[in-house]
Amino acid sequence: MKAKPRYRMISWVAEKYNVHPQTLRLWEREGLIRPSRSQGNTRLYDDTACEQLETILTLTRDLGVNLAGVEIILNLKAQIARLQNENELLASLVRKTMRSTSEVPRYHALVKVEAGAIQSVDEE
Repeated sequence: MKAKPRYRMISWVAEKYNVHPQTLRLWEREGLIRPSRSQGNTRLYDDTACEQLETILTLTRDLGVNLAGVEIILNLKAQIARLQNENELLASLVRKTMRSTSEVPRYHALVKVEAGAIQSVDEE
């Protein structure tokens, strides 16, 4: 059973990460962080939003990246995650297909799957 997510209010997050609440609101308007909202429309930061905030702070404070750069990096990071998921799905489908067929004629084989890795097959 999954643990119930923990939510934190903006004042707690601002104090913990040494960020002004207005900065957090600005970053939300810019689309860099997406806190949840309560029924009363209070910003609630879960673990995912706090991790995103930590990434933003590392990029801006430690690496000197501006907000435009942060946005690009976060978008690329999300795109990489999506592509990795697609790659895992495709690899799973290839493994399933290879298991379901006892013998694939050599001239039909595009890839050879061994130990969970995809490798190209040399033409003979």
